[in-house]
Amino acid sequence: VQLVESGGGSVQAGGSLRLSCVTSGFTSSRYCMGWFRQAPGKEREGVANITPGGSTRYADSVKGRFSITRDNAKNALYLQMDSLKYEDTAMYYCAAPRRAYFCSPSQADIGNWGQGTQVTVSS
Repeated sequence: VQLVESGGGSVQAGGSLRLSCVTSGFTSSRYCMGWFRQAPGKEREGVANITPGGSTRYADSVKGRFSITRDNAKNALYLQMDSLKYEDTAMYYCAAPRRAYFCSPSQADIGNWGQGTQVTVSS
C-alpha cells in the first residue's frame, strides 16, 4: 500500500495550492479518504474527508476555502486550497482507514499514511 502526496509549496497569504495524493496497492475507491495536517509544535488534525460516494466533511477552520475531491479512475485524491492563511502552514498528509467503507474522524482508525507534503504560507 502506498499513498504519495504532491503539490505542496510556498505561497503568499490569499493564494492557492492544489494537493494531490496517488494511491496504489489497494482499491482506494472503496475507502473513505482524508487529508490531515500537522503544524510545528501542534498535534496532527483532520482537514477534510470524502466517502466512497463522494460526500465530504471539513474542519471548521477550512470550510469555504478548501475542497476535497477524488478521481477513482486515477486512484487519486485532491485538496484544492484557496484563500490560504498563515495558519494553514503545515505538513499535509493523505490517509486511508484500515477498513473499506468505514468512515471515522478518529486518527486511530487510520491504517495508511502518505509521507506528507509541506505547505508554507507567508503573511
